[in-house]
Amino acid sequence: MKTNARRLAILFLVWLPGCASPPAGPDVVAALDSFYAAVKRGDATLAMTHVATDAVFVESGKLETRAEYEKNHLPADIAFERQVTGRRDSVQATVDGDTGWVIASTVYEGTFEGSEVNFVSAQLAVLTREDGGWLIRAIHWSSRRP
Repeated sequence: MKTNARRLAILFLVWLPGCASPPAGPDVVAALDSFYAAVKRGDATLAMTHVATDAVFVESGKLETRAEYEKNHLPADIAFERQVTGRRDSVQATVDGDTGWVIASTVYEGTFEGSEVNFVSAQLAVLTREDGGWLIRAIHWSSRRP
């Protein structure tokens, strides 16, 4: 019996460091990807179904409520996503109970409203599980030149 317990402990220790995220991590990433896909398609209504009522959006030193983002920022995001190509470089997802967070970077290249675009966006999104699904509670975006 001690041998089996020891093997199980060794297996766990070998497995643990290699885990990029707990098993629920892909669900959190999928929820966030659904939000971004809806924005890319120009479907503001669908995008906002992934956002909690008390969500906060942080970008360029500004804080926006859900309503402010939907009214002011989302239309610009939709216009941008329709014209510029984004390539996700890395994604890290972590889940702790009913809270998950996703850290990712995306490289954007292309032309937007006649101007060349070339930057890297870093994103941190915090989501919570409610009624079996994940809702965005906060997103923080920052960017830099590559």
